[in-house]
Amino acid sequence: MANFSKRLKTNVEGNFFVDSTCIDCDTCRQLAPSTFVEDGDFSVVYHQPWSTEEELAAYQALIACPVGSIGTSKKNPKIFSKAHASFPLPIENGVSYAGFNSEKSFGANSYFIQHPNGNWLVDSPRYLKHLAQAFEERGGIQYIFLSHQDDVADAARYAKTFGATRIIHQNDSSAMPDAEWIINGEDTVQIEPEFICIPVPGHTAGSMSLLYNHRYLFSGDHLWWDRDLNQLGTPENLVWDDEQLERSIRKILNRPFEWVLPGHGERIHLPWHAMKSAVEQLILRRWNFTPSQI
Repeated sequence: MANFSKRLKTNVEGNFFVDSTCIDCDTCRQLAPSTFVEDGDFSVVYHQPWSTEEELAAYQALIACPVGSIGTSKKNPKIFSKAHASFPLPIENGVSYAGFNSEKSFGANSYFIQHPNGNWLVDSPRYLKHLAQAFEERGGIQYIFLSHQDDVADAARYAKTFGATRIIHQNDSSAMPDAEWIINGEDTVQIEPEFICIPVPGHTAGSMSLLYNHRYLFSGDHLWWDRDLNQLGTPENLVWDDEQLERSIRKILNRPFEWVLPGHGERIHLPWHAMKSAVEQLILRRWNFTPSQI
């Protein structure tokens, strides 16, 4: 839990605060953008919640924070309990944000997909009995899709609890060497009728995306929405191979999807034609191409 004695001076006065243990992972800014903002190397409270909805979102951010850097002067037990029970947080059609981000993955987001043929966990949150129980109540976990080596977190514990099949690429398998399903090469793999694994090397040698129902792209750390620039973004630092990254972005250009659900960065929903245009603009901008080169 956050330490009031380490409270950042750049927080506005009031109940919620961020302390100096913040790792600037962006989790709180995604969940409660009306309360938290980036300030240098930290997130801080720039506006105290004024409505019940804003207070609930701020408590969700407090709970999801991977390093416990968010605190309150006085906790509201009723809203805190409601926030705690809200995870996994529904996004759409059985797709949820798991919450409880892990410090082991630098606060990466993970996702839960409830499906009649077996549920999926995409990357891993912290292992908590409460969250495991929530997954159990929704039918457990059949597959754990690991987008790359950085975001495996507590996947092994969830796999053991549910007898789940872990899926990871060979080139990143050192992070989960006993995974049950190792993907090789760069060809797409149809895992289930509605689930397509797309190897997208670039950020790491074994990065992969999962395309679900031709609508949801779980992109790991190779594609996200930049809220400040209002456009898609992709790594410019921490890149294993930039040419591979460019080819990987091209691989998804002509695949229909309407959601980008990243490990790090903002998620976004756009109509498929607008999403395709956003991917095209990313390629033009990031690699200085002309439209004829797309």
